[in-house]
Amino acid sequence: MARSTRRRSPARRRLRRLQLRLTAAYTLITVVGLACLSWVVIRTDDRAREDAEYDEMRRRASVAASLVYYEDDRIRLDGLQDDEATTGTPQILVLEKRPDGGPVTVFRGRTAQFAVAAGAIDAMARSAMEAEGPVRAGARDRSGEPVRLLAVPFYHDATDEVAGAAVAVGDPERGAAEHRSLVLSLVVGAGALTALSAVTGHVLSGRSMRPAWQALEQQERLLADAAHELRTPVAVMRGSVEVAAGSPGGALDAHLPRIRRAADRMADVVENLLARGRLEAAVDTVRTEPLRLDQLVEEVCAELPESGPRPRLRLEESVTEADAALVRVAVRNLLDNAVRHGRASDGAELVVTVRGPEVWVADRGPGVDPDRLPELMERFSSPGGGTGIGLSLVRRIAEVHRGKLTVRARPGGGAEFVLRLAPARSRPGRRRGGGPALTIRS
Repeated sequence: MARSTRRRSPARRRLRRLQLRLTAAYTLITVVGLACLSWVVIRTDDRAREDAEYDEMRRRASVAASLVYYEDDRIRLDGLQDDEATTGTPQILVLEKRPDGGPVTVFRGRTAQFAVAAGAIDAMARSAMEAEGPVRAGARDRSGEPVRLLAVPFYHDATDEVAGAAVAVGDPERGAAEHRSLVLSLVVGAGALTALSAVTGHVLSGRSMRPAWQALEQQERLLADAAHELRTPVAVMRGSVEVAAGSPGGALDAHLPRIRRAADRMADVVENLLARGRLEAAVDTVRTEPLRLDQLVEEVCAELPESGPRPRLRLEESVTEADAALVRVAVRNLLDNAVRHGRASDGAELVVTVRGPEVWVADRGPGVDPDRLPELMERFSSPGGGTGIGLSLVRRIAEVHRGKLTVRARPGGGAEFVLRLAPARSRPGRRRGGGPALTIRS
């Protein structure tokens, strides 16, 4: 239920929409870039194909024009009959200029592939003769299909005047298969790259938003912990006040102890939540300093309610480097867990020991299977009406101090929790490897 609630939360929906927008933006940028690049490649290839075709047409037309010569003032075309330049595509036509009229076709290549109107051919020949250089243009054949035309003038051998023109008729579809293959390859490649960019963008946007997701999860956990932990003491205080308000005068004094205990419980909860928020949000680093563990544990034990069981202390002088505020929270939570679940009826049942870098806790309660310790340190999974927040916080505090929290069965029944902190660093005048250990038996 909690998981589905988080998925439906407005903050999570907004983050999810933001991730999708980032993915869409990344994909759109990729699509636009690939489209522009593909357009440039296709356009360049098309122009290169057109230029290559015109170059071939010009070569053939120039060869044909060079093979035309005059003898006794008569045009000779015998060199054109067997030359490869006049065979196949582009098709070659030779037009001679007549004094009394326009150009007349005097030679046509043996492979007549295009039925181009005579007027178009004549117009190209006139343009080349007037320009005295190569000219090119596009046209259509009689069926409406596009063709390419290029004309090169040739000169009279005796007078060096323009005598006519060789016209090449080219096919625009020549090389079109390779061009279409290139276009298809670009489309398929661009599609694959777009899909890859969409997946990559989604992954990268998710990773870039990971701190936001973690911050949101920490906030939700903190709110859930606050709501779960504060519900009971608030209800106790409210009920006590309502009962006292409806009772005769002087009844408030009878309810003050309950209200005070609930207020103390709320103060503990607030301190736990602040410690958890500090650790999870990493608002600052752990401030370690030399710390007398035995004295700190003694102070925490003295703060236990007088109406509850008093622990039996076995304290050895112990010094470690740790964050005093966080260690105090961890010790208090372990003691609270021992009092809550240890079934202690007198001080002999609750033993707190500080010995080197360890602390032991043993009680006469139902005991704990060591294999279940990870489960007990999960939030909202503690048996006996607890929340599991206290033990999970103890474990987190131990981890940031390079230590750990363990549990084992107490001889004669019960559980024994061990909080181990990292040994203190070696200092001049101190034994190498020496360090403190905190043990709480509940």
